[in-house]
Amino acid sequence: MATRQNSTNGKPKSPRIQVVLPELICEQLTILAGNESRTVSNMAKVLIQEGIKKYFENNGKALISEKNFDTNKFRGELEKQSVKRLKQPPQRIRYYKKTN
Repeated sequence: MATRQNSTNGKPKSPRIQVVLPELICEQLTILAGNESRTVSNMAKVLIQEGIKKYFENNGKALISEKNFDTNKFRGELEKQSVKRLKQPPQRIRYYKKTN
């Protein structure tokens, strides 16, 4: 499971994962990153994205499920909203039991 951390300003960072690579693949990844003036982690991200896209195209499946797309859209809309301060402390909500 990917871990999600918060940055110093409180916004959530992108999920992080760890991958163990054989030395040869790590060297090849480093060479590719250098050729494209990218960091190694950014190059890995790009290659993973391309591989996932190709996988779904070959298997005839949708890249993003509708449910996940709606969640991402909702999260994006929430993150766009500005932070609003309360003008006064929240009022206490009282619940009353029904009496017969």
